[in-house]
Amino acid sequence: MYQPQDLAIYIHWPFCKSKCPYCDFYKELACGCDEEKLISEYLEALKKYHDLLPERRIKSIFFGGGTPSLISAEHIAQIINFIGKNWATADNIEISLEANPNSNHHNMFQDLRAAGINRLSLGVQALNEADLRFLGRTHTLEDARRSLREIVQIFDNHSADLIYARPQQNLLNWQKELQEICSYGLKHLSLYQLTIEENTVFYNKKVKPLDEEKAADLYSFTREYAAEHGYNLYEVSNFAQTGYESRHNLTYWQGGDYIGIGKSAQGRLTLNGGFFAADYPFCNEKLSAAERAEELIITGLRLVRGLDKATFQNIIGEPLEKFINSAALKNLKELNLLTETPQSLAATPQGFLVLNTLISELCL
Repeated sequence: MYQPQDLAIYIHWPFCKSKCPYCDFYKELACGCDEEKLISEYLEALKKYHDLLPERRIKSIFFGGGTPSLISAEHIAQIINFIGKNWATADNIEISLEANPNSNHHNMFQDLRAAGINRLSLGVQALNEADLRFLGRTHTLEDARRSLREIVQIFDNHSADLIYARPQQNLLNWQKELQEICSYGLKHLSLYQLTIEENTVFYNKKVKPLDEEKAADLYSFTREYAAEHGYNLYEVSNFAQTGYESRHNLTYWQGGDYIGIGKSAQGRLTLNGGFFAADYPFCNEKLSAAERAEELIITGLRLVRGLDKATFQNIIGEPLEKFINSAALKNLKELNLLTETPQSLAATPQGFLVLNTLISELCL
């Protein structure tokens, strides 16, 4: 019976000073936040999970949002210390936090480092003033540049997010931003194409995304440029220097166990041969093997290395072939969108350009 030892913990802080027009995640405005009360609730939820999973080893903690850099460093340290005192932790535990440049008050990054954060992810999103305003970001270009310089000095492990394929964006101005972001020496880059999601300001205003063909050209260029500058693509939108892949996010993509603490946080647990949604405040929804198998296919194919067949069978208890459309698989391989070996199933570079369509055809 498959029973993983390692466990990742996601702490979701849904509060923001304002909501960006492209964002469809659950968020609340920070002005109404009772931080002391919420931290107490989070600690109580962690205690319940510890009672359920006392023998697990924590491999990573990720403070996401929202804007978790709005949490006081004292409360962040309180959560990290609670986890460290109650669970065994990996020797190289990764403890990440997402921050915005405009929340960088005096000594904030030093305070976060002292609280126990050892990986800082900065939400830059654009490196020109016009597109920062278009994306609804409240920080300035100088805020972003100052914060980028600071995090590479204070942390040994760091990442930045950029959004590209913006309306009217061309190869030349995107190359300029890529050149600048690569110049800081960050260990990791998350480079996302802009999508217009329902229930967002952009959707309601009928903002049109960049033409699909132009967006595909930008994606191919991004892969090549990043590789030339030492950043290897390992997931459809994520690039890292060797050894600096996000271990926390790899837990999601490789089918590992993780718990979610906070409103809208999600988790997945393997317990006594069953699969459970480990969502806040506790796990109470059982998943079928077919449901969990589909999740593993969706997340595994986001990785450049693809979906590992042995890992899949170890988790699900049955071979991958039982859960995919064999006719679709044959067709997708003939179209050079998928490649298969006895060990894995992976999307090709061409397949990454149509990944969502590819997955929908492949899954039963």
